[in-house]
Amino acid sequence: MPFWLARDRTIQSESVMTRFDPRFWTVNFPRPMMAAVTTTAADALRVDAVFYTAGDLAGLIWEAEDSHDHSLLRYETARDFRGCRLSFRWRANGVVALDQVNGPVLTIEGRDASGAARAWYVRLWNYANGTPEDATITLDFAALDGGYRLPDEADPVWAGDVDRMFVSLVPPGFVERGSAALPAPVEAWVELSALRCEGAGAVIAIGDVVVPEHGLQIASGYDDSYNLTPERLLRNALLLGYRGRIVHYLGMSHFLRVEASSGGFYVSLAGGVLNVAAAAWQRDFAVRAKALGYEVIWSISYELFDAHCWSDWKQRAWDGTPALTGWDPPSCLLSPASTGAMAYLRAVAVAVIEIALAAGLAPKFQVGEPWWWVLADGRPCLYDASAREALGGAVEIAGVHAVSNAAQRDLLDAAGALLAASTAALVAAVRAVAPAVETHLLVYLPSVLARDAPELKRANVPLGWAWPAFDVLQLEDYDFVTAGDVAGTARAVAVAQARLGYAAAQTHYFAGFVLRSDQRAQWRAIAAAAEAARARGVAATFVWALPQVLRDGFVHFETEEDAVVPFDDVLFPLALGREAEVTPQFSTAIVTSAGGQEMRNASWAEARTRYDVAPGVRSEADIATLLGFFRARMGPARGFRLRDPFDFSSSGASFGASDQLLGEGDGVTVSFALVKHYGDAVRRITRPVAGSVRVAVDGVETTRFTLAAGGRVMLDAAPGVGVAVRAGFLFDVAVRFAEDTLSVTRTTFLAGATTSVPLIEVRE
Repeated sequence: MPFWLARDRTIQSESVMTRFDPRFWTVNFPRPMMAAVTTTAADALRVDAVFYTAGDLAGLIWEAEDSHDHSLLRYETARDFRGCRLSFRWRANGVVALDQVNGPVLTIEGRDASGAARAWYVRLWNYANGTPEDATITLDFAALDGGYRLPDEADPVWAGDVDRMFVSLVPPGFVERGSAALPAPVEAWVELSALRCEGAGAVIAIGDVVVPEHGLQIASGYDDSYNLTPERLLRNALLLGYRGRIVHYLGMSHFLRVEASSGGFYVSLAGGVLNVAAAAWQRDFAVRAKALGYEVIWSISYELFDAHCWSDWKQRAWDGTPALTGWDPPSCLLSPASTGAMAYLRAVAVAVIEIALAAGLAPKFQVGEPWWWVLADGRPCLYDASAREALGGAVEIAGVHAVSNAAQRDLLDAAGALLAASTAALVAAVRAVAPAVETHLLVYLPSVLARDAPELKRANVPLGWAWPAFDVLQLEDYDFVTAGDVAGTARAVAVAQARLGYAAAQTHYFAGFVLRSDQRAQWRAIAAAAEAARARGVAATFVWALPQVLRDGFVHFETEEDAVVPFDDVLFPLALGREAEVTPQFSTAIVTSAGGQEMRNASWAEARTRYDVAPGVRSEADIATLLGFFRARMGPARGFRLRDPFDFSSSGASFGASDQLLGEGDGVTVSFALVKHYGDAVRRITRPVAGSVRVAVDGVETTRFTLAAGGRVMLDAAPGVGVAVRAGFLFDVAVRFAEDTLSVTRTTFLAGATTSVPLIEVRE
């Protein structure tokens, strides 16, 4: 699967945009408040926010350097704003007004004319014409002053080297560095319309690359993109070639409404389900996705930001340790036994599906990674108060790696049944408002089907999920992929499909993700895993996730060679015998100089073999078989297997596990391609005979492997550094008919003559 990690735009297509384009503003803020920015017109944006404490402050941000978009789509870094005049209409509600102390200030961060880092604070009211809630503001960056009162406190701005600028938005009663809860949450909005940027520096370049549509689809999440406009996010997805479905994970931290309690803030349904910022963002996202032709799969999980989660909602281990993830700050897993937690999830699911319906989207819903958490030391979190009541809770499982008796297995089975019942109730709640909803279940294979915890599947892959509990089973395995554990993927996929009864065509695959930017090399394995999933025949393959795609510059594209070449996995039906004609050929350009010296350039690394199988036609029955086989293959349109009478084994008539060196271990790789050596030349073997492959690791024959498509050996465990991996096998050659016509007559056959039946090897 071809891909590219693009660091910079060089010769790729560009266009221009006006600086301060509404699509490219962002927001940021401290918890617990929330804010979101959406575009309301080509020249307008809106910020929706909710404030909870006296110290809450949101920033509406413009950055001189685009650090959010894909490298091929970013706007030009332009730090000199002195040639710009920005004007807009300001309207607001729920924030301190323009004319008040702590009213909106434009903070400009950069360097002065001498290169010293500094910031300027430009009070917007000083440049406003109108009322404190509805005014036109004009900012000429060549003649701009900071300071509260002008001209007495004027602080001239030098806008020639700016990093970013942001407008501060605070609630009534704001106290700098305050932490006390406001008497009630304050819902606010700010609109900037008629945005105009004029002057010599008003226009900058922007990437305009359009990657052709390809076979991969994309997943993303609100927690990762809450600060961007939906229009900006979808622009990236569209121009990078992703079409069809988008899996949109609502997240676990930014959509929440919270209420003050006991010195903290906890999840609440007071006033609605989603906070006003998140609701505005999701509505805009849904409408824009629909307009671009996307289908959206809305995803929620059993995970919440720990600081806002009620104590009795959390899964817990035997000693009461909460089920916290490794994120910083941590999230926690909700107990399927908690009445409050599950009712809350059902309310959230209904809310997002109602947004989808309002936008005209076909309802699609994913239950994302529902599971009983297992702590790092193997202790399962089956023992919160609600779970103890539902499951009995008298049986302790000290570690999921050592489940040793029937009582422990019964507990895991009961936990699985409870988990399945909770997901069924979630699906039922969604179906009540959207009867035609398409339901999806996302399962994270490395955790729920770990090799060293075989009994865990009783709790975390319950039989209650078996088809048709969901319409689509979605499988995710990025720990296997990034570790090079191809065998782990193959094993876990097979177990999940067998246990739950979903065919390949009823499954989706999630490839990814790359956690940190210094792990960009993992994209190679991710691209290979996506290709392997498509070869398995899954209905859709998603890249997880869009924020990492943008950060690392991942570009997927397809070439003509990526199209699936039609191939029928059947053997040529006639025995060839020793009379068949076999002709290996190379393509070599030879240039002879005037002095008789030669320069030779080999175009092919391997020989391509031609065959004439006419000598295998020995009877009228053979003629009929040949003609039928030719028609079934549509002449040269479809490939098939051929047993080469002269070269069909790794080592002559007999073969052993140590015949051919496939490679050496590196402690990570488990996948080794079958090859045959001819001196220094190496031939890839893509069509081994089923059941014939024998493998030796470090000189010892092993059966701990599987054979994947394309002639790849997948070991159950990665060999150590320098350990030799060898194999012996029988193999066929992938061939096709060489011509569109086949001429075999009864007359010539009875006369003892044979016409030509040419075949040619297909390079795979």
